[in-house]
Amino acid sequence: MEENPKIDFKSNELISKNEWILIWERLRKKKLAMISLVFIVIIYGAGLFAPLVAPYSYTETNLDRGLEGPSQDHWLGTDRLGRDMLSRCIYSARTTLVVTTAVVISGSLIIGNFLGLLAGYKGGWIDSFIMRVGEVFSSLPGLLMLILINATLGERVIDGVRWFEEHTFLSGIVSSGLASYLTVFAALSLFFWVGTARIIRSQVLQLREREFIIAAESLGASPRRIIFVHLLPGVLFLIILQISATLGGIAGSEILLSWFGVGVQPPAASFGAMIFQGSGARTFQAHPHLLLVPGVVVTILLFSFALLGDALNDAISGR
Repeated sequence: MEENPKIDFKSNELISKNEWILIWERLRKKKLAMISLVFIVIIYGAGLFAPLVAPYSYTETNLDRGLEGPSQDHWLGTDRLGRDMLSRCIYSARTTLVVTTAVVISGSLIIGNFLGLLAGYKGGWIDSFIMRVGEVFSSLPGLLMLILINATLGERVIDGVRWFEEHTFLSGIVSSGLASYLTVFAALSLFFWVGTARIIRSQVLQLREREFIIAAESLGASPRRIIFVHLLPGVLFLIILQISATLGGIAGSEILLSWFGVGVQPPAASFGAMIFQGSGARTFQAHPHLLLVPGVVVTILLFSFALLGDALNDAISGR
């Protein structure tokens, strides 16, 4: 029986097409992972094309039809203001997609990977400084700090954006709710770079002692070239794994912040705000769809991220 080949994380070679095919073939054999991927694509795909697929606008109200259960006109019912629950879920998925993508790019891909590569390769006081800063953020209670940052800076950021609108030709940023995204992006990025930086650093510490790095240095290659041309390809799989592992956490953090009322602010739709509106024993007994609809979607989304992340880890590791 042929032995199942494994990917060599410590190789300095670029990831070949055959390796990507091998990983995909392993992933395809995991049925739960494929089902999870389908759910994620459906939820985020609907959010991405929300204006096209949502039957109503997420701000459209009809007080005469408030708190209705599922019907032919509103498949998942309406909320207190008569807004269509299905449309609100679709636009809430867009909110989660925007926040997750922005934090992954800024926190994990840019800050975390760059600082991890820099700390691992340069070493010395640069390594010590980056790791000590990371330890400070890791020692803080993450959820509490996220709430405090958003509660403290949220209004100031909105005031700053409002001042910017008054002194430029741009308008509608505050009224659309986009200004509240900025604080959420910044707060989540501050905490989600640490894990990525640590993992990348530990791998780079091993790679920098290998022959191809020593040879590149002896030939006069610049630190920038060594980091981005020689070291980055060797940690690419780890970057993918780390991103897949943090997607669910980022999405869950955004939803939780909105549930506390310090996340993305109205009129933008958010799963956290929807769940908050449906909370409470009396509300649930009288109108269970207010909590069940967003709760089920969020559960499916976060559970799918967890299953897909584990399956991707196994596929890359050769299991």
